[in-house]
Amino acid sequence: MEVGLLLSAAALLSLERICYVWIWRAPDAFRVMCPGEEEPVAAVRFLFSGFKVLQLTVFVWWCYVHGNGSIWPPDGGPIVVGLGGLFIAAGQWLNLSVFYHLGTVGVFYGNRFGHEVPWCRQFPFSLLAHPQYVGTVLSIWGFFLIMRFPHGDWYVIPALETVYYVLGARLEQ
Repeated sequence: MEVGLLLSAAALLSLERICYVWIWRAPDAFRVMCPGEEEPVAAVRFLFSGFKVLQLTVFVWWCYVHGNGSIWPPDGGPIVVGLGGLFIAAGQWLNLSVFYHLGTVGVFYGNRFGHEVPWCRQFPFSLLAHPQYVGTVLSIWGFFLIMRFPHGDWYVIPALETVYYVLGARLEQ
C-alpha cells in the first residue's frame, strides 16, 4: 500500500465530513454560499448525493488499484460475504429508518436553517445517538469485507472512515 494513495483517499474522503461540520457549526455562512434563493436543505441534499458518488468512486478506485487492475472481489468465502452483506443490510436499514423518522428536512440539517424538526426518540434514535453515521460505517465495513477481505488493505478505508464519522459526530454536537 502506497502512502500517496492512502493520503489521496484520506483527503478526498475527508471533504464530506469537513463540509458537514462546517454546515453544522456555521449554517449562516453556508446559506450565503447557496446559489440564488435555493433552500439550504436542498443544497445539502445535493452535496450529500455528490459526496456519496465521490465516496463510492474512492472505494472502487481503492479496490481497483489494490486489486491489480480488477475490482472483482477475492474469494473471501461464504461467511465473509454473508457477514459483509449483513453489515450492509443492517447499515442501510438504519439509514432508511433515519430518513423515515426525520424526513429530508431533518436529515439534511433543516434544524440548522430554522426548520422545526421535532426531537425523535423512536428507534433507531432510542438505541443510537447517531444511527445514520453508524449505518453508513456498517455499510462501509460490509463493502470492504466483500470487496477486499482477506487482503491486508481490506480494513484501511473502513477504519479511516470510522474515525472520520466519529470525529464528525463529536464536532456536530
